[in-house]
Amino acid sequence: MNKFGKSAFFALIAVILLITAACGNSGKETGKDEGASQEQGQTTEQAAGNTDAASLKGKKIALVMQFNTGTFSAQYIEGVKEQVEKFGGKVQVFASDNDLAKMSANLDAAINQGFDGILLDHGQAGALKQGVNRAVEQKIPVVAFDSDLKVPGVTVLSQDDQAMASKTLELLKQDAGGKGNIVKIWVAGFAPMERRQVAYKAFLDSNPDIKEIAAFGNAGNPALDAQSQMEAILKQYPNKGDISAVWAAWDEFAKGATRAIQQAGRNEIKVYGIDMSDEDLQMIQDPNGPWVASAAVDPKDIGRVQVRYLYQKLHGDNTDDSVVLDAVVVKRDDLPKEAVNTTQLGEYVQGWSGRTQGNADWMKELEQAQ
Repeated sequence: MNKFGKSAFFALIAVILLITAACGNSGKETGKDEGASQEQGQTTEQAAGNTDAASLKGKKIALVMQFNTGTFSAQYIEGVKEQVEKFGGKVQVFASDNDLAKMSANLDAAINQGFDGILLDHGQAGALKQGVNRAVEQKIPVVAFDSDLKVPGVTVLSQDDQAMASKTLELLKQDAGGKGNIVKIWVAGFAPMERRQVAYKAFLDSNPDIKEIAAFGNAGNPALDAQSQMEAILKQYPNKGDISAVWAAWDEFAKGATRAIQQAGRNEIKVYGIDMSDEDLQMIQDPNGPWVASAAVDPKDIGRVQVRYLYQKLHGDNTDDSVVLDAVVVKRDDLPKEAVNTTQLGEYVQGWSGRTQGNADWMKELEQAQ
């Protein structure tokens, strides 16, 4: 090979090496760009799935209630308002006076008025499902309490109703020595009542020495109606020992029965209830009163937890379809002699208040932003 040939050969090799190096670098840069692009895509996707917590300030929340009777409902509303206000929002309560048609109309009004989120308290699927579906279609999040709704995307909170009934009935059995005649105060047509009835029937089936001698209940003016009907039952069974206990499936029923028993001087009859409020607690703490125990969840806690799940939906979080709140049994024997209210009750009954269900880390940021 001559001098010119050698020079051409080495020049060709150099060109090949340069092309190879350039291709290698180009490949590395492309890979880097693709990685950055993928990372950016993930970040964008995450941002689209979750709303900035601070932007949730000022939300308008509708609370649509089947009824708002009694102190339990009043304290539940307090819990809802407290948590919404901590998040910088405002609540409007739509009371339906135990009228399902009115509740359905109130739900439609909340949708039409452009509320950012809707809370439902009780109600039945037959009356609410159409409106709830419309809310979901319009991207308005819905969280219900004590309802039989089963709509995709709607979270339903409930108390552990069968456990509440079983706990109070077992305590009744223990105090009555495993036998006796009892009165049941209960009403059909409400999801939590129906669940409590399941436990009640199972209890009677497994305890043949405990017999139901009367049963009644009316959701309209429940405390007063329970009082008048209990007065009639006491006249029908006038002798001490005729009735061992009353099992009331709602605290409003327990109030009425307690007043009737006290006025008749029949405090040997014990009352066992479900649900708890400040007024209920005062009656249970009365050392001469017949109401001795109740299974309950802090009504304020119920409201707080329900609001948290609604705001999770507003934030874009995935939420459970069903959330169950465990109850505790509040017994007179566990309480101090001095009067206490439900805010103080956690000092004496473990697990009463302070539930953290529904909490998310970003909620602290939202509260601090207010």
